[in-house]
Order: sequence, then C-alpha cells, then structure tokens
Amino acid sequence: MPIASVNPATGETLETFEPLDAAGIEQRLALAESTYRAYRDTPFAARAELLHRAADLLDQDLEAVARTMTLEMGKPLAAARAEAAKCAKAMRWYADNAEALLADEHPAPADVADSGAARAYVRYRPIGPVLAVMPWNFPFWQVIRFAAPALMAGNVGLLKHASNVPRTAVAIEELFRRAGFPEGCFQTLLIGSGAVEGVVRDPRVAAVTLTGSEPAGRAVASAAADEVKKSVLELGGSDPFVVLPSADVDAAVATAVRARVQNNGQSCIAAKRFIVHTDVYDRFTAGFTAAMRALRVGDPMDEATDVGPLASRQGRDDLEELVEDARTHGARVECGGGRPEGWDTGWFYEPTVLTGITPAMRIHQEETFGPVATVYRVAGLDEAVSAANDTPFGLSANVWTTDEGEQERFVRDIQAGGVFFNGMTASHPALPFGGVKRSGFGRELSGHGIREFCNVTTVWIG
Repeated sequence: MPIASVNPATGETLETFEPLDAAGIEQRLALAESTYRAYRDTPFAARAELLHRAADLLDQDLEAVARTMTLEMGKPLAAARAEAAKCAKAMRWYADNAEALLADEHPAPADVADSGAARAYVRYRPIGPVLAVMPWNFPFWQVIRFAAPALMAGNVGLLKHASNVPRTAVAIEELFRRAGFPEGCFQTLLIGSGAVEGVVRDPRVAAVTLTGSEPAGRAVASAAADEVKKSVLELGGSDPFVVLPSADVDAAVATAVRARVQNNGQSCIAAKRFIVHTDVYDRFTAGFTAAMRALRVGDPMDEATDVGPLASRQGRDDLEELVEDARTHGARVECGGGRPEGWDTGWFYEPTVLTGITPAMRIHQEETFGPVATVYRVAGLDEAVSAANDTPFGLSANVWTTDEGEQERFVRDIQAGGVFFNGMTASHPALPFGGVKRSGFGRELSGHGIREFCNVTTVWIG
C-alpha cells in the first residue's frame, strides 16, 4: 500500500511513495551495519564538522523545510520555521559539546587503589545502528533530537517516520547526505507499521527509540525487550498547568494559550489540564477563554493564522468524541466545541475550553491531542498537587507560583519528568527530556540523552 503525503488543510494527496520491500529493507540494514563499523572510529572533530555543515544547510533551506512540514501536517508556517531553526541549534549544540559529554570518567584515586587497579576509568562507546520510530507532530525536531546525539556518539541512524510525513522523512536523509556524512550513516526506511517489528528484531539493529502513542510504544518496547535490546520511549502526556494565588495571572493566561495551542494543540508536552486555585479561578478562566476564542483558525500557510488543521481526519474525529463525551456528562463548553464555520475541507477544530470536568468523563484521563483545554478549580495546595498527579501520564508540568515553599513542594511531589515554574514547558538540547508513568522511560537531549545509546565501559588495569 503506497505511503501518502496528504495536505490536512485540504485533504489533497500531494505525493505517494512505494514502501520498501524486503530486499530494500535488507539492503539498508546491511549498509547501516557496514557503515557503522567504519564511522564509529571517526574522531569527534570530524563528526562535529559534518554536523555543523548539516546545521548550515538547514539554515539555508529553512523556508523550503518549513513549507514541507506545513503542507504535510498542518502546523502554522511560522511554527514550522521555528522548528527548523531549533533543529539547527540542537545540531550545533551537540557538535560543540558531545566530546566533553562523552569524555572518559576517572574515579577518585583512593577508589581506584581500593579496587586493586593501577588505573581505572569509564569510557562511552557507540553501540551500533539505532532505529528511531518517530511521530508526525514535530516531524523534523523529533528526529534531530535523536539523530544529532546518536551521530555524534558514533552510532548510525535508521528512521521509520510516521507514514503521513514521507516528504519530511526523505528530506532529513537528504540533509545528512548533502552534509557529507558517509553513505549509510542516516537512512530513512519508508515502511508501514507492520514492518517495524522485523527491523527491531534484526540482530544488526542495536537499540530503538520511539516517540509516539502508548500502543505503539508497548509494541516496539515489547519486541525490543524480547530481543534484549535497549529502548527509549517518549509517549503521551496530559500535562498540568497549575495557577496559584501568587501568580502573575495575566502572564499565566498569555502563556496558557500558547502552551495549549502550540502545534495546533498536537504536542505531548502541551499544557492540557489547567488547575487553578479558587482565589484566581474566575479571573484566569475568563481571560483564558476570551484569548482562546480570539485565536484565528485557518490556512496554516497564511502568516496570520494562529491555529491550523489537525494532522489527520482520525485525529479530529477522536477529539470530537472526547469533547462530546464530556459535554454529555455535564461539562460546560466555555468556547469552541466544534468545527469552525467556513472550513468544510480539511480537518479543523475550534480552540475549545471546557469546565466542570469530572472523573466520569473520558477527557479526565485521556490525552487530548488538539486545541482543547480542560479547566479545574481547586481549593488549596494539597488539592492542586493531587489534581496535577491524577493522570496516568507523567511527562512534564507547568506551575505558576512565586512562593518558594510551593515550588519546593511541586519539585518533591510532582510525578513528571520535569516541572517548569512561571513559564511554558519546552525542550532544550542542554536539558534532559522524558517522562515517568505511562509517558515512557529513558531520556533524550543533554548528556543523559547522548549516553542512552552508548556502551558504558569499565576499564580496569592491574
């Protein structure tokens, strides 16, 4: 079955690609293995030069790359440009920092002597071809945040991208080829989901990283575990956005809107559940609702558009089901709640605010992947912490308070991979990224991310 690139703003098929057959997959796996054996011995300086060249090319191609992303998955063009620029920044960060992050570690001399060694140290070594199963929502960034550290560590990459962004997948492979990376250092596998398990189980594939849905994560991690292979998972999120009385409410409102509708609301780390102290609840909710209602929905290629279409018809249908279920069980629709007028083609959904949420509603526990926000009223700090943790997910959290005691309470008790105070959750190459609970395991970015796919080798010399 062909892999299709479809414009979600119009439903138009842009291009189709034939998936690799068994022979094509075998050819690419064999090339990955042979390339790795040579590439792993290249010095850090040579790898860094190649990655800097890729970053420069991405800067030069920024407008074309942004248009490709927008046409394939519907993010506003300005957001696509920002994503491409962020990728170039991350590539340069790893090019400049990887050698130090992977430098030999030397235990204290007393501990070396106590072990009976004349010398002892720890060395980080690459492990081989790593398969990345990546999603469509940040189609360049999700790949680069894996590829940049993997290539700098001396590994090679295999990309199984989401089937609705094949043009982007091909463009990323071409970017690394044009930068001068050896053939086989980074390859895109245009395959369907049914072929993924076979690649995971292939003995030439050393490890796998996946960003995506919980079912996909379970399937890939299960196959990797059965083969005793390392895996890193970044799955869903239902991030809380907590507003306490000491907060700058106006700033919290402005940030809350951006945090909910970034990428048309299709982000694992988007704030989704707004948990507001009763003392500031009315003011926050009124301001938040008005700002959400004022957002402009439309063509993502239009520079004035705030919110474009969802990436797929199925995604919009799933979102509609969640909102309708909440409405049926008594939720109040403060704004939005349906398809916008004037957009009969494409998969658009209005920015929506729901209040009166109860545990009887599916939306209380399920992730909303679109511009829909749920707002909760809480009476105090204990209730806010409890509500923030009342989710099967644990990716990140936003908390608005200037009280240091309240901040420390959330650092201690929040069940999430990160907590951001008085600002919006975001990823940065210098900071580890990942979650707990059903949001996955392992970390991307920073030194933690580059070491995930390294052999941590103890060297002991008598």
